[in-house]
Amino acid sequence: MAIQEKEPHFVLLPFMAQGHMIPMVDIARLLAKRGLTVTILTTPHNAGRFKSVVDRAIGSGLNIRIFHLKFPSSEAGLPDGCENFDMLPSVDYAIKFFAATAMLNEQVEEMLRQLRPPPSCLIADMCFPWATDVALKLQIPRILFHGTSCFSLLCMHMLATRKDWAAITSDTDTFEVPGLPDAFQVTKAQLKGTPNDPDSDWSKFWDHMRLAEVEAFGTVANTFEELEPEYIKEYMKATGKKAWCVGPVSLCNKNDSDKAERGNKTSIGGQECLKWLDLQEPGSVVYVCLGSLSRLATSQLIELGLALEASKTLHLGSQEYI
Repeated sequence: MAIQEKEPHFVLLPFMAQGHMIPMVDIARLLAKRGLTVTILTTPHNAGRFKSVVDRAIGSGLNIRIFHLKFPSSEAGLPDGCENFDMLPSVDYAIKFFAATAMLNEQVEEMLRQLRPPPSCLIADMCFPWATDVALKLQIPRILFHGTSCFSLLCMHMLATRKDWAAITSDTDTFEVPGLPDAFQVTKAQLKGTPNDPDSDWSKFWDHMRLAEVEAFGTVANTFEELEPEYIKEYMKATGKKAWCVGPVSLCNKNDSDKAERGNKTSIGGQECLKWLDLQEPGSVVYVCLGSLSRLATSQLIELGLALEASKTLHLGSQEYI
């Protein structure tokens, strides 16, 4: 029993969105391949999205477990059964979805107390700032998971901590992001994800995320040092935290079934798409990717369609998962 108590045990808490869950499941398998016990905490619906991938990993001898959390949809004012970000009726429900995830804190704390062997650390998505408080209470390290590059993380950190740009009144005038190894200019219009109203719910949520980053043990990022060595170094220097760059985590998928089941099913196969592209003239195709969470209004879709038609090009559309 004493030996089991000292056994390394990593607990992973992925945010309920495809672009967040998929790389976290890859990380779970990468850790388990090194002989660690790994537990994934998520809701029943979300567990169902990657169950077959985890089942194959378990069948190959990896020690991965999935424990279910009850998602408080109705308590947060969401439709019943709405357990993933892509199930929201509209983006207007987003802040309620984040409020629902914050209600998971007591469930997660209780589960961490009961798990055996005791958790060695908690790797929780950046969208769960409350996870830092839970980990501190249980005296285990909380590691942030970021699915983006250290370039973008450093940009966000600098924009959040050095607010000179906030005094700029024009949405279209460019300014230089401070503290970067290279000159990089943006406009306020490009910073729509950066809250400007200090009293808004979104601003409070971002502030909570930044505080959680300060108090966290470190960061796991889906990037690699050869891609952006200076930005990784500067990000660690700016935050004073260790960053483990373990990407691209998708490379852990050697099994064809695992590759095929990353994300939702496509309406057209990859090989069929490539064959079609090979038949087109160079420079004649526009690739349109709106990310994995975009929900365009009908008027926006019409404008996009008209613009593509006016471009006189062929086009492909997709949702993107990393």
